[in-house]
Parts: sequence; C-alpha cells; structure tokens
Amino acid sequence: MTLPILYSLQHCPYAMRARLAILSAGQTVMLRAITMTNKPADMLTMSAKGTVPVLILENSVDFNNENAGKKQVIDESLDIMLWALNLNDPENLLYSQSPEYLKEMLQIIEENDKQFKPTLEQYKRARRYHNNDEEHYRLLCEPFVQQLESRLTQHEFLMGSTPSLLDYALLPFIRQFSRVNRQVYLQGGYAHLQRWLNHHLQSRHYSKAMFKYPLWLDKYQECILGE
Repeated sequence: MTLPILYSLQHCPYAMRARLAILSAGQTVMLRAITMTNKPADMLTMSAKGTVPVLILENSVDFNNENAGKKQVIDESLDIMLWALNLNDPENLLYSQSPEYLKEMLQIIEENDKQFKPTLEQYKRARRYHNNDEEHYRLLCEPFVQQLESRLTQHEFLMGSTPSLLDYALLPFIRQFSRVNRQVYLQGGYAHLQRWLNHHLQSRHYSKAMFKYPLWLDKYQECILGE
C-alpha cells in the first residue's frame, strides 16, 4: 500500500493543524519536511500555490474509473483535517452527536483564517520591527481572542467538555498570539485561554505533532508521521 505524502513545515500553523488532525485520526502518512526557501520540485508540480501543507493521495485502482492511477492533491489545511477525520475520528473531534456543531466550528475557523490571522500577522510584524502601532494591532486581535476566552469560561474546550476540530484548528494561531508580547499576554485577562493553551502545549499529542523531522531535500530520508 502506498502511503499518502504530506509536505510540511515545522512551525507553519496550517501545517501544524494538519499534522494534529492526521495524528488524531490515527492515519499514517509519509512526511516530507521542507523549508520555504528550498521547495521540492515535486511539491510545486502537484500544487502550484507553493505553500504547505500539501497532501498527495494515490487513487485506488479501478479499471472502470478514468481517474484510476491518478493522484489526488489536497492543499488546504482544513480540507486535510476533514479528510483525516472523516476517515476515522476516535476522539470525536467533529462532535458527530451534534451535526450543527460542525457548521459552527467551520464558521469560527473561517473567521480565524480570514480575519484574525491577517491581523495577527500585522501584530507580529509591529512587534518584530518595534513599530508604534503594535498596541493598535493587538487591540484588533482582542475581540476574537476574547470570544474564545468567553467560550472557555463555559467549558474546558472550545465546543464542550472534550477537544474538537475547532480546538486543533485554532491552537497553532493562539500559540503564535501568546508569543508576540508574552508579558501582555500573561497579564491580559486570558486565564481560561492560558489554561487551555498550556493543556495542549504540554500534551503528548502536541509533542508528537511537533517532532522535528530531517529535511526531505537533504537526504531524501523517508519519515513516517502517525506510525
């Protein structure tokens, strides 16, 4: 059986969420670690956008199917998460007992990706270059962060008493937010969010997702994620 191939970048939040879901789903993939300054030609051939994660699947053999033998490419992180969890969801991250929850999770993930993430990048940039608009961008991040804090006053995780797709999809971005200005974050009234983040960052699951693999282009060493 040919394993799916996952092109990944160690600290890219989108790649991180994909790895977390793959591990949660008990899936096994061939991981190829890359850097953005040296992208494998094979990855660029399969996904012209040139960013990670990129998952390449071998289609099953079907002689009556004109797509038999062709490769399927999934190059959006959320789509990779849903691919993995639709195959197997032992932790019930999709909250299958309440289908309406998935719609709610997807809406919040979209808000994270389209609104919070760009503002977070501006906040990070302002902090890095000591710009005088750092506080301005931090305050623009605040409504989304406080929305999560409010959720966590009601239950241990973002959707309820157990982790969900939403928790793992947002985790890498909240991790970034917490590191921009550490002092402000620790004093910023995020007690529940801090507990939630610390829980995930100290978990064995997160540790496995963040294991550092050798770069694919260095020695073309085959590495397995999820074994």
